[in-house]
Amino acid sequence: MFSGPVQIAYAVDDVVTAAQQWSNRGAGPFFVREHIDVHNVRVRGRPATFDHSSAYGQWGALMVELIHEHDAAADPVVGPTGIHHMAFFVERFGAAAAELRADGCDEVLYAETATGMPFAFHDARPDRGHLIEIYERTAPLERFYGMVRDASIDWDGTDPVRML
Repeated sequence: MFSGPVQIAYAVDDVVTAAQQWSNRGAGPFFVREHIDVHNVRVRGRPATFDHSSAYGQWGALMVELIHEHDAAADPVVGPTGIHHMAFFVERFGAAAAELRADGCDEVLYAETATGMPFAFHDARPDRGHLIEIYERTAPLERFYGMVRDASIDWDGTDPVRML
């Protein structure tokens, strides 16, 4: 059901500052989305909110996401720093979620983007050290991944952080 990861994500204190730092390490350029609009959120099976910002850049063959949760007081999904998740395109969202649960990786967060695309984080920390994010490959998502990747080709380091 799972091919290789398409993204690695790191929890950070500030996505813009972290994107600047990561661009100095050869990743980027980064595209920042602040307070990403998500709906139908549940955290550990209960209705919740997920107010977060992310910066997306290319790091070799993988997209790197720098993620910060703004209001983690109630039930945080994103920790303070470190590897947060690895993301995978899946063929069928429901089947992939069931496979992860059967493998002992409980759902931590489920949400839908503003366009209705579901995504979820499953807890693989006990044996892999990070969460697993899943979502189906869609044309808009492919275009976004392609835009980030294409911006990195022959990138000369200028304009390392770009707001979306």
